[in-house]
Amino acid sequence: MGVTAISVWNNCLTFIKDNIQPQAFKTWFEPIKPIKLSDNALSIQVPSKFFYEWLEEHYVKLLKVALTKELGETAKLVYIIRMENTYGNKEPFTEKIPSSNRATMSPQEMDVPIKSKNPELKNPFVIPGIRNIKIESQLNPNYNFDNFLEGDSNRLARSAGMAVANKPGGTSFNPLLVFGGVGLGKTHLAHAIGVEIKDKYPERTVLYISAEKFTQQYIESVKKNTRNDFIHFYQLIDVLIIDDVQFLSGKSGTQDVFFHIFNHLHQNGKQVILTSDKAPVDMQDIEQRLLSRFKWGLSAELQNPDYETRISILKNKLYRDGVEMPDDIIEYVAKHIKSNIRELEGAIISLIAQSSFNKKEVTIELAQQVVEKFVKNTKREVSIDYIQKVVSDYFEMDVATLQSKTRKRHIVQARQLAMFFAKKFTKASLASIGSQIGKRDHATVLHACKTVDNLAETDKQFRKYIEDLTKKFS
Repeated sequence: MGVTAISVWNNCLTFIKDNIQPQAFKTWFEPIKPIKLSDNALSIQVPSKFFYEWLEEHYVKLLKVALTKELGETAKLVYIIRMENTYGNKEPFTEKIPSSNRATMSPQEMDVPIKSKNPELKNPFVIPGIRNIKIESQLNPNYNFDNFLEGDSNRLARSAGMAVANKPGGTSFNPLLVFGGVGLGKTHLAHAIGVEIKDKYPERTVLYISAEKFTQQYIESVKKNTRNDFIHFYQLIDVLIIDDVQFLSGKSGTQDVFFHIFNHLHQNGKQVILTSDKAPVDMQDIEQRLLSRFKWGLSAELQNPDYETRISILKNKLYRDGVEMPDDIIEYVAKHIKSNIRELEGAIISLIAQSSFNKKEVTIELAQQVVEKFVKNTKREVSIDYIQKVVSDYFEMDVATLQSKTRKRHIVQARQLAMFFAKKFTKASLASIGSQIGKRDHATVLHACKTVDNLAETDKQFRKYIEDLTKKFS
């Protein structure tokens, strides 16, 4: 006899019954009916939304263990809430909600050394006057590895994140710096690592904070003359996750204090995780000693997802929202929105909203209207090869001459302009631009950009070159 929803659920019930009180079992599990089993997802019918919320809050881990025993690691759970229809139709209304498989994050306790003069260490997360006992991790449990889908564009970063989560502070990936453009999942991955660590090592103190908030807290500590308390607090954290670390650029005081915190954590085998929209080599106004520490561990890039990954992301998003949509529409959206994951999910949310609010059926025509708005707003990206060709044609030379080692003034200027426009119009790193335009290093590209900026202000003819070429790229 094959595996059915009923047989799977009965086996789950046997396991659950052994692990909870008989009264709780009778109240919360006996009323549940197994409905269907497809794609390793078991759909169960519950009597109300409150019922579903209670199960998710109190029994989600038990349900996850029971299902995993039956269906393996890829097991999914979907709740079907049956509500009586009050609008005269005979059929009751049903709502599908997939399980998040996550309990809420509980506060963390931290042992603090007590000094005779000052028995209370100031916690920058706590309002003055309220005694600090517990620290919130600031993690969002909805950002986890279960819904961070793997593809060629993120495999290195995701695998490194998993390795760090399995052994925080015990791998060579310390610090782990995840970098990439907007909307590619840097923050999601940072939270996922923290959430996974809390699952595996509940006793470890994990803290997620944006670089901007870290800076504000530091400024506040300087005002109140509690700088040492601020440093001491952060030195007690086991896993420190700092988002958008590029915001530290130009803030020398904050960089200095972060340097001391980082050194202490690293020397004591604590884990540091950073995210940035730039590779370390492209970060400007960050002290060299801090940049060299960013490069100690692993810098992993998140790139734009390929077509197959975009399809998987959309299907996963629809599954989590309990929405079914035809494959041809999913494929249409994935084919036309390539910029980033945030826009991809934004388009599918718009499509669902348009359909439900305007009571329209989801069709290819509706998908075209929604996608058009997103694609129009996405700036067309030009390639470095195209930039070199346009600049070479403008100065009446071939690309090989532009890339050559010659120091003739007009060729050097053309090369510098190509580097300047490549930095302006592409998402490529300085090192990547340099290697493609005549095998130069990132310092040469940085110098070229500064030279173009200076000449634009002082040389009228050079300013005209920039204006003419800008029109060609716009």
